Amino acid sequence: MELNIVTLPQFTRLAGVIFEDGLKAVEMNAKNSGIFQMESIPANSGNTRDYTEIDLEQYADSKPEGNQAGRARVQVGYNKVATARRIAKDIGITIEMRKYNKYQDVVRRLTSLAELPMRRLELDLSHRLGFGTATTYTNKDAETLDISVGDTLALWSTAHTVTGVSTTYRNRLAGNPALSKGALEGMERLAVEETINNLGEKVGMSFDILWTTDDPVTVNTALEYLNSVAAPDFANSGVTNVYKAKYKHVRLPLVATTAAGLVDNTKRRFWGLSSSKLSTIHCGIWETPYLKTPSELNAGEEFSTDDWNFGVRASYGIATVVGRGNLFSSGDATA
Repeated sequence: MELNIVTLPQFTRLAGVIFEDGLKAVEMNAKNSGIFQMESIPANSGNTRDYTEIDLEQYADSKPEGNQAGRARVQVGYNKVATARRIAKDIGITIEMRKYNKYQDVVRRLTSLAELPMRRLELDLSHRLGFGTATTYTNKDAETLDISVGDTLALWSTAHTVTGVSTTYRNRLAGNPALSKGALEGMERLAVEETINNLGEKVGMSFDILWTTDDPVTVNTALEYLNSVAAPDFANSGVTNVYKAKYKHVRLPLVATTAAGLVDNTKRRFWGLSSSKLSTIHCGIWETPYLKTPSELNAGEEFSTDDWNFGVRASYGIATVVGRGNLFSSGDATA
């Protein structure tokens, strides 16, 4: 394709196609994991979204003949507000690119532009897990964000509170072991014994996601346990592997990164279990990533450079209501 015969309207249509292809090329491991409750926010509905939990008691009572039925107890839990944050990036398509048949350079630029907002969303979602041992963190834009949950504690805590009783629960595995059969069983015990509602009642909710970073040792251990036909820690091939296909394994490469997206080896062994039904890590999407194109006025050119400027825009907000529904180990054997 010869760019020197392309007009601005033609090029804009081409850019839109390349942008859509770029969006499809991005691996959205975190967004599509089931750990995060994704929600599209309608236009003109404000820049915040309040997420509040409300629990109903788990069991009905007996009703003697002629007696009035008892009222169910309802307990309002914690709330957290997600605020929309806009992200953006621009690039210029130079006149040299347009006139000197540099089509591949243009395609690479526009494809990369499409990937930027999706990668940033992946980074921000992953950092809710990777920085979950703290109540705040400073993101790549040097902004300090509150990432505490509704009880004001860090997402990964040993003493989360509930609103109806004085009982506490933990969602961080004691000893923070690396992923192994014993560690996985210990985390499953957390799911059984530490999943309660705001009235202190045990909630029997299944955990269906096993997430890890991209650390080869941790990933291979997860795959070994989830895919082996026989129990991988027994020589006897006749022993059934009870973990086969028990969880969906989600690999989250950006969990083990710094705020700027650089490698952070201190997080390489992070792993956990999540419930796609019970997790309260919400992400509201105010603006799905879209391409901003130059206008046809004045040929859409910047006067001093002759560039055609293209941009990408998106906005979203993330909030975690409670720690319930997500379990964690840092995998470094710290107390």
